[in-house]
Amino acid sequence: MRADITSLFGLNVYTNQGTYVGKVNDLVFDVDERVVSGLALSDINRDIFDVATRGVILPYRWVVTTGDIVLIRDIVKRFKKPAKEEEKED
Repeated sequence: MRADITSLFGLNVYTNQGTYVGKVNDLVFDVDERVVSGLALSDINRDIFDVATRGVILPYRWVVTTGDIVLIRDIVKRFKKPAKEEEKED
């Protein structure tokens, strides 16, 4: 997948199931391989990511396609707490 990397900045990121993930704030490069290795996201969906930071970095290999938005594989199951854990904390 080739694209002008500047076109990715500011794009909203969604899973292939339609869940909002965040907004592309920056890119992570592997200088030796000369490829994009990750997306640095800001304005992240706090329902998915239980982190104290303002953003997260996702591996670029999760990207399915780019255009008006960035579409990634469904990652919600990887990060979201199971419902039983959420109930215990309340």
